[in-house]
Amino acid sequence: MPPRYDPAAPRPEPRRRRADAQRNHDLLVATARDVFRDLGVDAPLDDIARRAGVGNATMYRHFPTRRDLIVAVYAGEVAGLLASAEELRAGAAPGDALFGWLGEFIAHVAAKRELARSIPDDPAGQRSALFDQWHRSMRAAASALLTRAQAAGAVRRDLDVAELLALANGIALTATGTVPAERLLLLVRQGLAAQAADQGPSPGSGRRRP
Repeated sequence: MPPRYDPAAPRPEPRRRRADAQRNHDLLVATARDVFRDLGVDAPLDDIARRAGVGNATMYRHFPTRRDLIVAVYAGEVAGLLASAEELRAGAAPGDALFGWLGEFIAHVAAKRELARSIPDDPAGQRSALFDQWHRSMRAAASALLTRAQAAGAVRRDLDVAELLALANGIALTATGTVPAERLLLLVRQGLAAQAADQGPSPGSGRRRP
């Protein structure tokens, strides 16, 4: 008879190969992120494997195509942005959390939009599904921070998350060395302050000139 299953018996430890596989996966993604940043998304994949210190077979086992690797790198960037939103929401003042995260979002759009654009389209629509998922996640993160800031009176209540992200995207696409993103974001923050919205029209703004 086969031995009876004993739930109290110690279970065998996970195979070491699984931990090594995860380590190699994470190492390849981190290395690819740096290589893509420095050399562009057309950098040779063999160079990425060599920098990561793994064999080509290991890399292609994790990422059979360049597209797979680009998706993994960009997904990691989005995950980091979402994690930052949670940390800021838990540990920073509402207004500071919102605009601190918007600064990170602006930097993400400015630095990573070419990486996102390089993900090839596909007949099955997987690219569109991925972008929909990423956009929904970032919109939800922004919405949570905005709602918290509005409840605290740090931001005007008539502001919608779509408007906020449109402003942030505009900064990401237009900021330059002479007009830095930090300056533009500060102006947006001052313009969206709840106090400015509550002051109403300036004196005499509704009067007719004699």
